[in-house]
Amino acid sequence: MTQRYAPTRRHFLKAAVAVGGTAGLSACLDFAGEVPVPAGVEDPSTLPRRQHAWNDVLETDEHGNHALPKHHIFLYVNLDVDGEPTDSDRQQVADALSVLDRAYERSPAGLIFSVGYSPSYFQRYGSAPEGVDLPQPRALSDFEQPDFDTQDVHIHLASDRADVVMEADEALFGDRETANGVDAVAFPGTVDSRRTGFIEPGMPAEKQDEVDGIPEGTQVPEASKLFMGFNAGFAGNQASEAFITIDDGPFEGGTTKHVSRLHQRLDRWYGDNDHDSMVKKLFGTHQVGDVEGVGNNVGDHSGVVAEDLEALVEQAREHGAVGHAQKMARANRDEEGNVLTLRRHVESTDDGVASLHFPSLQRGISTFEAVREAMNGADITKETPAIRQRVNNGILRYIFVKRRGNFLVPPRELRALPTPDGEAP
Repeated sequence: MTQRYAPTRRHFLKAAVAVGGTAGLSACLDFAGEVPVPAGVEDPSTLPRRQHAWNDVLETDEHGNHALPKHHIFLYVNLDVDGEPTDSDRQQVADALSVLDRAYERSPAGLIFSVGYSPSYFQRYGSAPEGVDLPQPRALSDFEQPDFDTQDVHIHLASDRADVVMEADEALFGDRETANGVDAVAFPGTVDSRRTGFIEPGMPAEKQDEVDGIPEGTQVPEASKLFMGFNAGFAGNQASEAFITIDDGPFEGGTTKHVSRLHQRLDRWYGDNDHDSMVKKLFGTHQVGDVEGVGNNVGDHSGVVAEDLEALVEQAREHGAVGHAQKMARANRDEEGNVLTLRRHVESTDDGVASLHFPSLQRGISTFEAVREAMNGADITKETPAIRQRVNNGILRYIFVKRRGNFLVPPRELRALPTPDGEAP
């Protein structure tokens, strides 16, 4: 393919994050120049209890939609210990994480991060975390065959600065002696998988020539934050951070996190559909004509509301398709209309493939699984011949789940190797 976009600063920094290691960090530092990184707090105990509460430091657009940091690293880590961690192991983790709190301001200009623990980690103690809905990951449709992330620990690093996420990563795992001038302490674990992500208007357009799955001649819109050409994360379609917080038991103040990695077949997406067809399949049949461009005109709500099966089947028969968000809305609301999940997905070009890292936060993993079941639309296919398992069924024809993992993100005071009963901070 021919190059359509000249390299830019954000393009260069995204590439450096994907490269990783000392070379990538050096490139980031050279590009960052003399702009200082704001320091963190002297006393990490003053930071908010909820690790997942990022919205207070995120920027918002004119509609109140939160903007995630631009650069992300997802670390999947196995502890370097057998059986139950010791108090010494726990203290080392606490010290390593507190370095990041003291080194970087808790903001996109510095670093935002969270630490989660898998069901497999808790099996070191022979039991599940008390009062938490945290099953092992599993396939969530008949047509997917994902690999499962069962590593002990999931660490999510995010910043507007590529040099910060890379430096924090290296400081955590013994490849750097300091983090923003603070002496580092090595995390007692080994990174099994390191994955990178990004989200910023224009970046998918810049990266489209470098990844498989996007046909030559296709123009991902310059204004889009996502490869599929539309923005997402509208505030009115997201759960509040308070709503997804576990509200009782030893892990009160925490949440659960499902993280999937999906490959995208954008040759099909752009080859099959014009703009209206994309809106119909990504949003819903009622939204055709209401979503302009990448969707900035919809404000803080996509316009998709929960509908029962009868209404969905009627619309599917009329329009010959059913929308992705349209299907999920029925499982992603409670009886009072509250949204149940908070999604913080970002794009990726790991391994040269257009892909998506999809973290979903909710009180319990079964909530996410129910939303995914609704996304499959199996009940709609039984009633509507035009809707098949992957044909005219939202965006299922264009995404393929490669990995799934479930994690408990405990409150801050329990983030260092918690026990199932929450008694060992």
